[in-house]
Amino acid sequence: MAWVVLGALLIGGGFGVAGAWHAHRVEAHPLRAVRVGQRLVAVVEPTDDPKRVAGKPFGGPKVMMRASLIEYRLGGRIVRSGGSVVVLAPAAGWKGLLPGQRVEFRARVARPWRTDLTVAVLRADAPPLSASDPPWWQRTAGRVRGDFTTAAHRALSADAAGLLPGLVIGDISTLTEHVQENFRETDLTHLTAVSGANVTILLGAVLVSMRTLTVDPRIGALAAAVALVMFVILARPSPSVLRAAVMGAVALLALCTGRRKQALPALCTAIIGLLAWSPGLALDAGFALSVLATAGLIVIAPGWSDWLRAHGWWRIPADSFAVAAAAFVVTTPLVISMSGHLSLVAILVNMLVEPVIAPITIIGAIGALLACLWSPLATPLMYCAAPPMWWLLTVSDRAAALGASVVVPTGPRSGLVAAVACTLVLVALRPRGGAVGADS
Repeated sequence: MAWVVLGALLIGGGFGVAGAWHAHRVEAHPLRAVRVGQRLVAVVEPTDDPKRVAGKPFGGPKVMMRASLIEYRLGGRIVRSGGSVVVLAPAAGWKGLLPGQRVEFRARVARPWRTDLTVAVLRADAPPLSASDPPWWQRTAGRVRGDFTTAAHRALSADAAGLLPGLVIGDISTLTEHVQENFRETDLTHLTAVSGANVTILLGAVLVSMRTLTVDPRIGALAAAVALVMFVILARPSPSVLRAAVMGAVALLALCTGRRKQALPALCTAIIGLLAWSPGLALDAGFALSVLATAGLIVIAPGWSDWLRAHGWWRIPADSFAVAAAAFVVTTPLVISMSGHLSLVAILVNMLVEPVIAPITIIGAIGALLACLWSPLATPLMYCAAPPMWWLLTVSDRAAALGASVVVPTGPRSGLVAAVACTLVLVALRPRGGAVGADS
């Protein structure tokens, strides 16, 4: 036990020192000394796809993206200093950019909106002055994503076609505002971000297929690894996607083995490794939500599912309710702290839509693969996604129309109150009399 405590202290101290060093580098960055509103010429490499800014911003449609700063020029002086920046730009000329392209543009300097490792916000008023070619794998991924979206629009309604790429690979570039608002109202927005659930479903489908074909388990594991690499490339190898890949693999380990004593150390190791690789994740809300949801899946959901089945529930609804309820309870304090929004029907809505998420993800992943080979092959398959997509859109629309959400103050105080309430719920609902959800 003493060695465990000592190891925790050493790791915590090491991360504390590293975090302080990164924070100092950001504060001492030369761009922080530039006056707000000052114009300069910047050269950056986007690390993610440009995302549409919600609402109707002044000056027309806008996009936002994270990027790595290569250099900037100000008053005839060239400064090469690196760092992470956020670029806010008009959609025209920026929407089609791919990660890895080196982009040169004129911009005004603004301070970061959040307290993270972002050096500055660069506001561009015009298309880029120049843009290099992206890496070949990003070009391939961009072409597949485009073909996938085109095939979806050929076979599905506008709402469904805009939503399907978001459910499968996190591409919300064509998501309609109506669907986006419904998902926000019913706490379903997590479905349109690449998460561990996407990876778990994909790897689970590959492993089950290999097992059905009586393939050697080692070959099945290799096929799953190849599928994971392809998915990461297609969804973009950004920190959030790599985080989802690791969390999905850990969740799949828990589901396949049923051994929490193995899954929990794997989750902790994954967290430490991800933070060491990308310290900025420590301030990433998506990372925190992903960790909490995965921990809830491993620790809480199995016990609740077993308790429900012991009281007469069938396995599928018991598992669905347990997963939705566990994820809701452990993530609610953070959601309230950040957004001040609490949906009173979130558990029910997530439970109702959960059965169709796996079929949609699998159909979409196969459709993306067929779109890569020959686009007309993907279109007929997309018709198979129409019924589950209809159910998902209908549930979100009807639930949003209820207006069953509560607005509370944001901030740490609200989050702490919610955490206490959720802890009391967990204690009250803890299964008694037997090691429910114990190792098998």
